[in-house]
Amino acid sequence: MKFGGTSVAGPDAIDRVCRIIGARAARRPVVIVSAMGKTTDLLLACLAGPTSACRTALASVRDCAAKAAEALLGERAAGDFLSSLDRILRDATELAERLRSRGRPQAPCTDLDALLACGERISSRLVAAALQRRGLDAAHLDARELFVTESRPGGAAVDIEPTRGRLREVALPLVESGRVPVMGGFIARDSTGAPTTLGRGGSDYSASLAGAALGAQEVQIWTDVDGVMTADPSLVASARSLPLLSMREASELAYFGGRVLHPATMLPAVRDGIPVRVLNSMRPEARGTLIVKDAPDSGPVVKAVVYKESIILIDIHSTRMLMAHGFLARIFDVFDRHETPVDMVSTSEVSVSLTVDRPEAVNAILADLQSFAQVQATTGKAIVCVVGEGIRYTPGIAARVFQALRGVRVRMISLGASRVNVGFVVDEHHLKGCVRSLHSTFFEREGPGVSRG
Repeated sequence: MKFGGTSVAGPDAIDRVCRIIGARAARRPVVIVSAMGKTTDLLLACLAGPTSACRTALASVRDCAAKAAEALLGERAAGDFLSSLDRILRDATELAERLRSRGRPQAPCTDLDALLACGERISSRLVAAALQRRGLDAAHLDARELFVTESRPGGAAVDIEPTRGRLREVALPLVESGRVPVMGGFIARDSTGAPTTLGRGGSDYSASLAGAALGAQEVQIWTDVDGVMTADPSLVASARSLPLLSMREASELAYFGGRVLHPATMLPAVRDGIPVRVLNSMRPEARGTLIVKDAPDSGPVVKAVVYKESIILIDIHSTRMLMAHGFLARIFDVFDRHETPVDMVSTSEVSVSLTVDRPEAVNAILADLQSFAQVQATTGKAIVCVVGEGIRYTPGIAARVFQALRGVRVRMISLGASRVNVGFVVDEHHLKGCVRSLHSTFFEREGPGVSRG
């Protein structure tokens, strides 16, 4: 059971989480939590502005956690928690001072990972203590001792086998004895013991890894919405939750902007045949969304409309490469050297258009590309995708997409790469209108499901 930041944002939210866990105690839960509310943002705020801003940010972190402890815990347990809270905040203060003394305090490094880990260190201790207060035999575990990664600050890849071994060695005996392990998500260490993180949103991935390692019946991702939605409800008031998704659909939705799941979440669990269920901690009675390896062979053709903002479109052209091999290899070697992933690609023999959503290395990438091609980068773009397994079996989907987008300049389109989405690039100021029009086309006028037989 993984609970996100809004699910543990304050005393009322944590009390609700404790009731949810208690109601499922017979299923022998393992609990993973994100940092409380805006804690991670406050920790990052320590690195910007004057020293007084850092003190104010850390004071806000302490105030939020202390008020929750006083409301949730008895006097003795609250005192014990506040002692551990102050130790963690002393660590945070020292780390922030070291980072601020550098020219680029928010550049990925071990100290930054250690600072960001403070949020999960706090929330996991508080939730464990709150469960104990309510009579559950909860045991706090330090996730940094369990999750092992490569030595890469800012978002490291997990070393699966040692992580699986540690989880089975430490957490599994607790579960088998009837205790409830509670740990923070997102945080880890490399093989030398240096702090690392799994990147923003990595708590979902922590839960999936733990579920796979421990042979869970299912992995539950508890958020503040009723599962995975047909569109962003802040843009489309008629968006509704989806009862069932395949892993392929859920992965595409997550990667191309779905706001509920981290893109890597499903892989460890579903690969081992463990379903992932997305639920609402504000409405635990809601059905939510179930994600399985292979969904049934019928249902709506399109499952959802998703989007990514702040996209950079890069157009690359070189007549020198006509009839020459190796053009694509040279291009993607540049992106590989600068460790920048590409979202979408469209090619011809002498030109390539592609998109990226990370601006940090774009200038260096353009300089390298200009050594063998003409290059133009355009900011202010957005990717919009319609996603569904039924797309590959259903003729006419692209026609319906373009009908919905009439009057909008489409800069690039991708159809067929994954066979479960149609994606395209538009100017950002057209984004809201595109999402609403597509949702209306495929959901407010959608006919019966299409058989894939």
